[in-house]
Amino acid sequence: MIAGLLASLGPWAWILLGLILAVIELLAPGVFFIWLALAALATGVVDAVFGLSWQAASLLFAVLCVVMVLVGRAVMRPLLQQDTGADHLNRRGQSLVGRVFVLETPIKDGEGRIRVDDSSWRVTGADRFAGAKVRVVRVEGSTLVVDDP
Repeated sequence: MIAGLLASLGPWAWILLGLILAVIELLAPGVFFIWLALAALATGVVDAVFGLSWQAASLLFAVLCVVMVLVGRAVMRPLLQQDTGADHLNRRGQSLVGRVFVLETPIKDGEGRIRVDDSSWRVTGADRFAGAKVRVVRVEGSTLVVDDP
């Protein structure tokens, strides 16, 4: 019964499979089913154009699945390897090392403050006037040690 229904659908069966796999991709975490969905949709288009037998269409789908997954990995790998700062998530001060900021208050007697986004950080270093640029060289507890940029 199901085989007869799929045979009567012809290329639309592959397109329907592609749409089902795309919906599964929306419901499942990760990025995997979309490549299978694209392979099924491509198989449906090729089947519609060339009128493939079910064996040839199945073989084409299998080959396209492998190709699409490999292409997907090549496309997604650089995106997934971008530095998001998550490695410093609970050590925010470490992510500031090497960056240059403008002093919010002057450094007097070795202490001052800088503004980082919506936060104000205590800094230590040589005395400088407010508005001077400083580079964060290390973190000591919750205090940033700064020097000339």
